[in-house]
Amino acid sequence: MNNRNLLRGLFLVAISLVFAGASLRYPVGGFDRAGPGLFPLMVSGMLLVIGVATLIQSRLLPPEPMKPQIKNISLILVALCGFALLSHFVNMIVGIVFMVFCASLAGDSFSAWRSAKIAAALVLIAVGFEKLLGLNLPLY
Repeated sequence: MNNRNLLRGLFLVAISLVFAGASLRYPVGGFDRAGPGLFPLMVSGMLLVIGVATLIQSRLLPPEPMKPQIKNISLILVALCGFALLSHFVNMIVGIVFMVFCASLAGDSFSAWRSAKIAAALVLIAVGFEKLLGLNLPLY
């Protein structure tokens, strides 16, 4: 099986089904009174739709061969681990900035300005979560 789109669709469908199954272990509730399992179930349902659309697209388009990008996979893993470590030992803002700049190195083109805008937007979202929703995030 050397079709990148087919493998991508199968992976998305598998991940969505795993998270949907895990979310059903919690009470789902309804839209008027949502339970803790409703949001993960809705997100996994949307991911399932994207996965099925990718599977259909893989049958309609010519196959694209798999080209493993070890450097890109490594950069994304370093970005995620660095975010977790920096958020724990320094603060989350430093972790967000590191994650964005490190992960953007995995792309085809690097733009420091674009990465700075993305990092600023994510920091603002995190501050909004802390201030508006009252979440206890280690931002400072």
